[in-house]
Amino acid sequence: MEAAGPLQQQATERGFNPYTDNGGTVLGIAGEDFAVIASDTRLSEYYSIHARDVSKLFNLSPKMVLGCAGFFGDVLTLTKEMKMATQIYEYEHGRTISCPATAEMLSKKLYYRRFFPFYTYNVLVGLDTEGKGAVYGFDPIGSFERETFRASGSAASLLQPLLDNQIGYHNQPNAKREPLSQEKAVLLVREVFSCAAERDIQTGDGVVVSVITKDGINETTYPLRSD
Repeated sequence: MEAAGPLQQQATERGFNPYTDNGGTVLGIAGEDFAVIASDTRLSEYYSIHARDVSKLFNLSPKMVLGCAGFFGDVLTLTKEMKMATQIYEYEHGRTISCPATAEMLSKKLYYRRFFPFYTYNVLVGLDTEGKGAVYGFDPIGSFERETFRASGSAASLLQPLLDNQIGYHNQPNAKREPLSQEKAVLLVREVFSCAAERDIQTGDGVVVSVITKDGINETTYPLRSD
């Protein structure tokens, strides 16, 4: 039997992808003396839905919440590390870490993993040292900035233009700019997530809304479409 020649041999490629996309969307809005953060509750992979009641919001302190979507394995690892780091800070310094300091801490953790990044979409929301609402958006390797509002995750491209219009008044030079109330912020979050659930198959089932004030965190879940 003759050995197979070069033209008869077929190349075989073998590989391993350590990531998968479990979808999900997070959104943060900062007010004068409050902040709102929300996420959907669907955990999916491609066209399969693994769970319908998984929140992507993780409380780091009584006045601070981290919204984290994407590859859920990395979500759990990163949020576990952040919770541990904030607790260690509290034990060592005798006080709760501030939201700006937590943003710096998260930035360093993401940059440390820059050669094998966390596949997560992160939005940190809370109250700053003056009691004002603060929202921090991050890129995959730790670059961040403080913003008034930020959407991230699978439906970010749908939510961000709505926030630009309704809160940022982009391209509306004659619009009457009114202070954003807590009630309006929550209603807006519910409406934009309802719109996203109609167009993004990885966002749906429910939306968890956490309102952060000086009195603590008030969390409420509202239904979204489930198909």
